[in-house]
Amino acid sequence: ESGSNRKKKVPASRVSYKYYQLLRIRPTNENELQEIESLEDEPGLEFWNPPIMNRSADVVAPPDVAEYLKEYLSEKDIEFTVLSSDLQADIKKQNPKIAGTNFRSNFLRAENHSLSWNRFHRYRDIMDYLNYLTHSAPNLISIITIGKSNEGRLLQVAKVTSGKKKNNPAIWVDGGMHGREWIAPTTALFILKQLVENYQTNKGVVDSLDWYIMPLANPDGYEFSHISDRFWRKNRSKKPEDACNGVDLNRNFDYHWGEIGSSNDPCKPNFAGTKPFSEPESRAISEFVMENSDKIKAFITLHSFSQMLLVPWGYTKQIAKDYDDLIFVARKAAEALQKVHGTEYTVGTSPTLFYARSGNSDDWAKGRAGVKYSFTIELRDKGDYGFLLPASQIIPTGRGTFAALKSIAKQIISL
Repeated sequence: ESGSNRKKKVPASRVSYKYYQLLRIRPTNENELQEIESLEDEPGLEFWNPPIMNRSADVVAPPDVAEYLKEYLSEKDIEFTVLSSDLQADIKKQNPKIAGTNFRSNFLRAENHSLSWNRFHRYRDIMDYLNYLTHSAPNLISIITIGKSNEGRLLQVAKVTSGKKKNNPAIWVDGGMHGREWIAPTTALFILKQLVENYQTNKGVVDSLDWYIMPLANPDGYEFSHISDRFWRKNRSKKPEDACNGVDLNRNFDYHWGEIGSSNDPCKPNFAGTKPFSEPESRAISEFVMENSDKIKAFITLHSFSQMLLVPWGYTKQIAKDYDDLIFVARKAAEALQKVHGTEYTVGTSPTLFYARSGNSDDWAKGRAGVKYSFTIELRDKGDYGFLLPASQIIPTGRGTFAALKSIAKQIISL
């Protein structure tokens, strides 16, 4: 594995996906499902989502394995499509380089920050933007440092409040828990921009509600996905006894931890850690949410991809006691989102729409912290681009998601 045991200042070697293929496989009967499940432990293959009957599973295959895999699927008469025949070429297309060496410094001088909305930015630019907002609107936004990552990066939450009313209910939003899901932190920042820079337009949901927004819940994994392995999902912790780096933060929460949809193998992308809250990032989030659980009325975690608005529970097909309330608010949010650009999001629970998963933050927020309205939003797209969503979709994704969050906020205010 590249880049293990390295300090953050030493550049990690870059993983190349040259001629790696991305295949979408669709099992249509029990035999096909079993055949595909038997491939999950095949060396070199990485499933981005587990195979489920009549649903698509996306699989990354190295060049030598890809040809064998396609032959195998054809022999077994299993339906598949090749979404990419060279993932490295697609990686290069996603985030256009800014022309000219002075662009960043010129932009910084013009805007007082280096964040544009036409590309995906690194950790430093995101932190700069948070600082810029606090200096430009100190009456609306303050930054709370809730901890440090494994590699010592700050874990920062932006608190947005106008102070017009006391004892406001609050809404929590986080993004970037999985490193490779670049659209999630970018969307969280876009939401922050709307609340702070466009306060006059959105004062209804700022004056009556406090917002806690954590744009980057996994800064180490996010940076690693920029400098070394574009498809890195986990954080960057390293235990001496483990062969591989990283824990899946969204399997590390203390609610039905270590059950379905998680792994106890440190080399798997969904490794749940050695115990609940073994990681400083998940621990910091849980402590902050618990400290403010009396006022946090909605917990929203942004991920990608699939265009889904998921309600608890993730760990079981049993529905929550207040499922009807959750679905009502989620459907309203999906309708508001669709009105912006016509983008359709499916509403439901993860086990019925997607796959079952345990130890995740939204289940924990509801089951342990007692936050009634807890949602995972799986952002654009439905898989044509997947994690390589083009930067041109940042603004439309942001606009739609903000409409959904405003809808949820209004429901919370009216309680």
